[in-house]
Amino acid sequence: MALKARALYNFQSENKEEISIQENEELVIFSENSLDGWLQGQNSRGETGLFPASYVEILRSRSGSNYTDYSSSPAGSPGHDSSFYTTPSNPGISYQGSFEDDDDDDWDDWDDACTVVEEPRGAPGTNGHPSPSLQYPAAYGHHQHAGYHPKPALERQDSMSSSKRGSVVGRNLNRFSCFVRSGVEAFILGDVPLMSKIAEAYCIEMGSKGPQWRANPHPFICSVEDPTKQTKFKGIKSYISYKLTPSNINSPVYRRYKHFDWLYNRLLHKFTVISVPHLPEKQATGRFEEDFIEKRKRRLILWMDHMTSHPVLSQYEGFQHFLSCRDEKQWKLGKRRAEKDEMVGASFLLTIQIPTEHQDLQDVEDRVDAFKAFSKKMDDSVLQLTNVASELVRKHVGGFRKEFQKLGNAFQAISHSFQMDPPYSSDALNNAISHTGKTYEAVGEMFAEQPKNDLFLMLDTLSLYQGLLSNFPDIIHLQKGAFAKVKESQRMSDEGRMDQEEADGIRKRCRVVGFALQAEMNHFHERRVADFKRMMQSYLKQQIVFYQRVSQQLEKTLRMYDNL
Repeated sequence: MALKARALYNFQSENKEEISIQENEELVIFSENSLDGWLQGQNSRGETGLFPASYVEILRSRSGSNYTDYSSSPAGSPGHDSSFYTTPSNPGISYQGSFEDDDDDDWDDWDDACTVVEEPRGAPGTNGHPSPSLQYPAAYGHHQHAGYHPKPALERQDSMSSSKRGSVVGRNLNRFSCFVRSGVEAFILGDVPLMSKIAEAYCIEMGSKGPQWRANPHPFICSVEDPTKQTKFKGIKSYISYKLTPSNINSPVYRRYKHFDWLYNRLLHKFTVISVPHLPEKQATGRFEEDFIEKRKRRLILWMDHMTSHPVLSQYEGFQHFLSCRDEKQWKLGKRRAEKDEMVGASFLLTIQIPTEHQDLQDVEDRVDAFKAFSKKMDDSVLQLTNVASELVRKHVGGFRKEFQKLGNAFQAISHSFQMDPPYSSDALNNAISHTGKTYEAVGEMFAEQPKNDLFLMLDTLSLYQGLLSNFPDIIHLQKGAFAKVKESQRMSDEGRMDQEEADGIRKRCRVVGFALQAEMNHFHERRVADFKRMMQSYLKQQIVFYQRVSQQLEKTLRMYDNL
């Protein structure tokens, strides 16, 4: 039965089985049962094929059956305000997790006996985080899910009584906005319980360009090498493993893509106000083709580079465990510890220590607005360059090569025609013209191979930044929601309907969100400058080398005419 759906994000097809879709485009889904995370349907242009299930939501009447949202896949983009969680009525629907063909086994030998109940695969909040109703079941009137365990003795974030807390400042009517789902509203209002002892802390300092994350005191890098096809179950299952070697340990571990997927899920679940880099996209077919494996490796290298360079993400215990654990038993313990981590989502904000420097909230809001306009413009320009570079790749592989082959064939045809009348034939000239034809055929092959040296690397960087930029609208929305609560609380305090102490508490917690967003903006700009400098330098250097090689081929051919 065909169903109507709406695209949540843009998707560019990369092979003939897939079709491109655009954000907000109306689609027809042939079946809501996803195949390894992919749906088959038709776009508004009448094209039929596959696209990621995580990029669409099926439209249903509210009075009818459940509202199906696939957008919680870690490989997809961050959550959309219009989507929300419902218990799936169809067990065939695939939710958060890896959609690879080799992903239906229970973590191989990693944790087959794991009893930890995963979070319901619902619509994410900011940056893909689950709804706060999943983090604090009692506070939102939802039934506790089977994996919920009561927390140890907790205390309120300030001295205000629980009966008064939240009774004055109004809550958002839209309970499905990312501001609410992420738990940041509860944090701002002081309703996020505070552990008596918090083991982790992430510091923000004032730098020359504003707030910035304190650098990792033990910086490191990690290589991603040697993608190797391996099998299990006597060859029934196949998968690709990657060799990871952190510089601070210098001892390799081997991980599959689904293990990256698990880590990515934990990162999204924990870090509310951080733009977590997206993993390389999944592909429905051709997962073991050499070109796809090489492309995924290149993009995992970029992903790992951003992870290790981030002052907060690089210190995350789950990430360190992922990079260092070699023992199966220890892996299981660390995996469960990460899945039971309580300092996630809104509670992560409790771990942030901010400077004492005063910041005018209006100045912060203006700075955020400027970054919002910048990120939108950059997102548009990155998409434009991606489209241009992708088209250029197609021309290199197809059009340019064919044109040079045609030119080479035409030169050789001239050479053959000159041989038709032997008395007037010049073997030296004929050979030179024939060689010229072969040279242009070789140049055509050089054009076809060149994208591997320059354009592919550019597209990898652009893809990474498309993901990073797509995270910021929801993160900025959190800050906007926090600003609104501060203004509302101050107005109510001025009218005598709220204690100034309570209004000050809301302002103080808003400062945490504001400092964290500014630190993330600062880190983004720092990485952007370094990454795009490297991307442009690499592209230009490879272009120079390429045209030098072409020039050398032509000069060599030219010298054949000197002694005729």
